[in-house]
Amino acid sequence: MMASEKPSVLIIGGLGYIGRFLAKYIHDNELASELRLVDKVLPQLAWLAPEFENACSAANFMQADASKEQALARIFDRAEGKKWDYVFNCGGETRYSQEDEVYKVRSLGLSLAVGAEAAKRGVKCFVELSTGMVYKPNSSPSKEGDKLKPWSKIATYKAQAEEELAKIPGLNLVIVRLPHVYGPYASQWVATALCLARVYQSLDEEMKWLWTKDLRTNTAHIDDVTRALWAVASWYDNGKSNWEAKTMGNVPIFNVVDKGVTTQGTIASIIGEVFGIKWEFQGQLLSNFARLNMDSVVDDVNDDVLGPWAELLSEAKITRPGPLTPFMEKELLKDTDLSMDGSRLQTVVGFEYEKPVITKELVTDVIESYKKMKWWP
Repeated sequence: MMASEKPSVLIIGGLGYIGRFLAKYIHDNELASELRLVDKVLPQLAWLAPEFENACSAANFMQADASKEQALARIFDRAEGKKWDYVFNCGGETRYSQEDEVYKVRSLGLSLAVGAEAAKRGVKCFVELSTGMVYKPNSSPSKEGDKLKPWSKIATYKAQAEEELAKIPGLNLVIVRLPHVYGPYASQWVATALCLARVYQSLDEEMKWLWTKDLRTNTAHIDDVTRALWAVASWYDNGKSNWEAKTMGNVPIFNVVDKGVTTQGTIASIIGEVFGIKWEFQGQLLSNFARLNMDSVVDDVNDDVLGPWAELLSEAKITRPGPLTPFMEKELLKDTDLSMDGSRLQTVVGFEYEKPVITKELVTDVIESYKKMKWWP
């Protein structure tokens, strides 16, 4: 394929966790004729590992806040009036427990601003990243057409963004809903559990988990997520084969989730093995107490672990801590299943997972990546 035939690609939130891996995947595989990453954070402040330096180079990077109307022209303009072919919206607020206004502006506002601009400029494919936390939890894994009942603030505003984007005339929209994404340098979810385990290991204590081992906490490895995002955009651009709008809806929506049906039990047992620590689930009585007193339970745990974590860092002479912390977010501690059915992506797009199950080896790789960055005590 000649360079001129390759699509030009714009990634909003290009230095975020998924954005940087997507940029690297596109760069390493020479998939784009031109690549631009937009982020409000400077690369020097984004805790980038060395292997991202080329993909996230100054030549590809533009600092801008895409939620601001006045930044859109600069973000979308290309030399000689050319258009972007693919736009991936990997931006938005990823921290939990923020004020509603933060999500309104940084997630919902951002999505609608870049979506409207993409439509205006005739972008061939606009991929919006959303979350599996938008589904109403059900005994069977959620499919793309199932009922929505968002159960985190991030999900509430992502569900609104999905709905509003679908109404923008002329927007070539695809929505991708994600579970817990893990992999090297991850700083959320799996990272929290690993930091907690490291603290319990140092204290020689048992690691206690709320709820039950059967609580579903579905996962996808970052490498599969980036491959899936590219696969979906190419599929859309090449005519959306196998898509039946009558039964599936006008806007293609895909769950990206591995086949491992990851539960809390899966994670607890892998982490127990990696750290050589004992673990147990709190059972009904304590879990019911926690449900009613969530704030104080979480505060107690955070009080118990933050001190020892700081000591571990100082013993390891880690003066510039990275993005890791054992601090637990109340929103993430709900006893709500994150359970998704990923079969549509396989049957419609023909996508296959390279890392279909979370394993001890893959979790060990995550810890190794932290050590390489000198984040890990």
